Amino acid sequence: MLVWRFDRPVRAIASGPLGGGIGLRTWVINATVDEAYARRDPDVHLGELADREHLDGPGAGMLTAVDVVDAVTATDGGVWVVATVGLQHPTWAAAPDDKLRDTAIRDGSPGTINLFAWIPTSMTDAALVNAVACATEAKAQALWEHGVEATGTASDALFVASAPPDPGVVPEPYGGPRSPWGARLARAARTAVFEGARRWLDPRAPMRRFPPLTSIG
Repeated sequence: MLVWRFDRPVRAIASGPLGGGIGLRTWVINATVDEAYARRDPDVHLGELADREHLDGPGAGMLTAVDVVDAVTATDGGVWVVATVGLQHPTWAAAPDDKLRDTAIRDGSPGTINLFAWIPTSMTDAALVNAVACATEAKAQALWEHGVEATGTASDALFVASAPPDPGVVPEPYGGPRSPWGARLARAARTAVFEGARRWLDPRAPMRRFPPLTSIG
């Protein structure tokens, strides 16, 4: 399990089972589960893991069948992204319904790409929404560069955090690929997913270990 704790609540946007949406968050979990994971209450499960780690306040959580010890970290201009990449069943976002049903029947816990991103400046809500699109486009770009015919998997999740707002500081209004921080986020996300996919496609590639616990100031 990877755990991030913030010294102060950060403004974040998330899509995981626990703590999804936009709001203040004080911690994040990305936890490995078995490929046959079948719990129907992942939010409760993540809450139990948070209690075990004595995590207080509002937080967020993601689950993956990938061993999170094999996470990949990439940085760009102060932005950093941590990706756990699994590609058991990659899919196009616009796949027909029968393809999605086939994936669910074959494997109840399909491969997942989870992203954690940190942007060291305050962002507006609109900029955070734009940042999600930007990171997702970069993820799809990385898969395309590997020749993977997919935009991701059916269970991808992400968490994008921005620095807490400071009095007198105007939050960044944009998070798209040609904005300064969106461009850095996109490059870091592309690098992390590209490397994670490379390791998934070639298990012989050396793994860079990521510590299971870190703090962000």
